[in-house]
Amino acid sequence: MTQETILKGLVLSFNGSPFDGAPEDAVDLHEAVVLRDGKIAALGTAEALTSSHPQASVTDHGEKLILAGFVDAHVHYPQTAMIASWGKRLIDWLNLYTFPEEMRFGSPDYAMEIATRYLDITAAQGTTTMCSFCTIHPESVDAFFLAAKARGQRVVAGKTCMDRNAPDGLRDTARAAYDQSKALLEKWHGVDRISYAITPRFSPTSTPEQLEAMGALWAEHADCLMQTHLSEQTDEIDWVRSLFPDARDYLDTYEAHGLLGANGLYGHAIHLEPRERDRLREHGAALIHCPTSNTFIGSGLFDMAGLMDEGQRIGLATDTGGGSSFSMLRTMAAAYEVAQLRGTALHPAQLLWLATVGSARSLRMDDCIGNIAPGMEADVVVLDLASTPAIAQRHVEADHLWEAVFPTIMMGDDRAITEVWICGRKVTHQMG
Repeated sequence: MTQETILKGLVLSFNGSPFDGAPEDAVDLHEAVVLRDGKIAALGTAEALTSSHPQASVTDHGEKLILAGFVDAHVHYPQTAMIASWGKRLIDWLNLYTFPEEMRFGSPDYAMEIATRYLDITAAQGTTTMCSFCTIHPESVDAFFLAAKARGQRVVAGKTCMDRNAPDGLRDTARAAYDQSKALLEKWHGVDRISYAITPRFSPTSTPEQLEAMGALWAEHADCLMQTHLSEQTDEIDWVRSLFPDARDYLDTYEAHGLLGANGLYGHAIHLEPRERDRLREHGAALIHCPTSNTFIGSGLFDMAGLMDEGQRIGLATDTGGGSSFSMLRTMAAAYEVAQLRGTALHPAQLLWLATVGSARSLRMDDCIGNIAPGMEADVVVLDLASTPAIAQRHVEADHLWEAVFPTIMMGDDRAITEVWICGRKVTHQMG
């Protein structure tokens, strides 16, 4: 028997991009939404939907905001246990904290423990989809996908490939990277709501031979996403230049090996050369903004306004655990702060769009997630816009929607997350 649920509240959906005109014009507001068989069935007035769906269970959320679940476009779930590790620049931080932790993921039990913990924590923060790097171990991929499959969750992930400039126990080879990635792709890609991403970590940890192998695999499976890192820090760029002296720029180390394309996800992308910006835009590739990570590790300030004006495809991400929070609310706040430092005040509608539709677009999944519209998958978050005394006293003075929403973006945390629905099922086990 079909099970229908009506959620009443302030239902927010996007009819376009708030970066293309007046931000408010990109938003439609409704009184209720119907969830049926894992999909959004209808939007409209509360009276019309309750009368036309008399058998539906109804939850009235009053003045709470109902919107699509958050989409985190760049994470490292294996870094869950070492998030907020103190005080290093990128390369030292990798060697001191990240690589020792990632070596533990050859254990299927440990990988499953962290995958489960990560999905619990992020569900409690309202995140319903993420795109994750795993480790070089196939076990780390299997664990993440098994944990997500059990929840009916839409996720993207892939085996991280590294064959140089990494410690013993965290290096594979060009051949092993190709063979293991191909086997995992064939095992998991398209199973339920799971997608595989071909995943060279970044150019410094892959030989040209390995990058070539990853490019060949991507050419064979062009429908897959490919994720990596690009131009995060200036000293990283200098390192890339020394490792690839014939490359025109950092992006060229990927482009020359078949790793530039429309389904490419390039994390950080802070210090881009004009040629790189042109080529990324021409291909329709996605740039993934990771603001809490960029400030935590001292990487630099992402050029949101300039890149948007160029027509770049941009997603938003926590970059767990280089990022200092699992929360997409905190990530939106950091994106606002970074943009302010570059002279732009992002509108609340733009921030919410980046964390939902924008990130879904970057993953080429905006046809099924990232928005509340009929036919979309029913990944939904309910936000309490007065979740703490500090936020509530701002909320009560709000003259319009965006004054009511903005304090939750800037000061909200998991206490603002009233309910989370994944594929039409209410998430009941959440970690605070």
